[in-house]
Amino acid sequence: MKEGPDIARVAALLGDPARANMLTALMGGRALTASELATEAGVTAQTASSHLAKLQDGQIVLARKQGRHRYFTLSDPDIVEVLEALMGIAQRTGHNRLRTGPKDPALRRARVCYDHLAGEMGVVLFDSLLARKYVIVAPEGTGLSNAGVAFVRDLGIDLESLRQSRRPLCRECLDWSARRSHLAGALGAALLDHFYAQGWARREKGSRVVLFSPAGEKRFNDICQI
Repeated sequence: MKEGPDIARVAALLGDPARANMLTALMGGRALTASELATEAGVTAQTASSHLAKLQDGQIVLARKQGRHRYFTLSDPDIVEVLEALMGIAQRTGHNRLRTGPKDPALRRARVCYDHLAGEMGVVLFDSLLARKYVIVAPEGTGLSNAGVAFVRDLGIDLESLRQSRRPLCRECLDWSARRSHLAGALGAALLDHFYAQGWARREKGSRVVLFSPAGEKRFNDICQI
C-alpha cells in the first residue's frame, strides 16, 4: 500500500455528479438544509441524505442542527479552492454543463466564491493589489506589504482582527472562469464584506452572482485604479 494522503477517496467523494452539485451550491458560503441540497442535486431527500452522510464521513462538509433542521456547510475554505480548480480544468478540457442560462455572464463577471469575490472583478482586484505591490506573492506564501497594510487600514478594515483568525490573511484562489487568481483568505472575505457594507454591491437572491451598482462599480474601479 502506498504511503501518504489518500487522494483517491477524496476524488471519489467530489466526483459523484449529485455530490458535485451539492458542493457547488455550498460554494456560495451559505448553510443549506438537506432538502435544499436535494433540490440542487436533483435527487430525492433519501438519496441526498445518503450523499451527505458520505461527505460528512469524509470531512468534506459539516452539519449543525438548528430547530428541526440540520444545516450543511463546507468543512473548510480550502475545499472551495479545490472545487474552483476542478471547474477550471473541466472548462478548459471541454467538460461543460449542457444547461446554460442568462446568469452565466453575470457569474463570470462577479460572484461569491465561498466568502470572497471571484470572477472578472475578483481577478481585477487581485491584479491591482499585485501591480501596486500591496500584495506580495512569495515562495513562502502570499502576504501584505507595508503599503498594503496602509491601504487596507485606509479602507477602514480591522486588520488586527483579521490576523487573529485561524485563516491565512491572504491566499490565492484559482478562478475557474478567468483561469487566473483572485484573492481569498481572511482579507478577501473582508474586502467583499466592505463592498456590501458600503452599498457598492449586493448578492443576487438565490444565486452566487454579485451585482455592483453603477456608483459601486465606479468606487470599485477607483480603489483598483482603473
